[in-house]
Amino acid sequence: MIDMTLELAEKVAKAALAKAKALGTKMTVSVVDESGRLVVTMRGDGTSFFSTETSRAKATASANFGRPTKEMAEQHAKEPLFWGTVSSVIPGQILTSMGGAPIRRGGRVIGGVGCGGGTGEQDHECAVAGAEVAS
Repeated sequence: MIDMTLELAEKVAKAALAKAKALGTKMTVSVVDESGRLVVTMRGDGTSFFSTETSRAKATASANFGRPTKEMAEQHAKEPLFWGTVSSVIPGQILTSMGGAPIRRGGRVIGGVGCGGGTGEQDHECAVAGAEVAS
């Protein structure tokens, strides 16, 4: 059953954008359901043209692997063969760099939020802030 509604996705995206504003950075936010299907993207003013794609791919990675992309980026250093190959197996669909977080309800993943436009750490902080409002 798909639990990610448009209303919830907008709430998540707005919380992530509010965090970006507090950090003083530009941000694009994408929210996907548990299968990685796009529900909403909010492109921040002044963000790069490709931030819509990178934010979606971070959200999809988090939803499908059930963990923040920050952890995946750290794992890439330890297991470069696996993590270096994943994005080539499903090209253009996932991005394991910092800025994605799974969205959980009742202990299960119901979607993912991805952020792009700031530093990796800023993207991560914004994604976590967005995911937290859903639980």
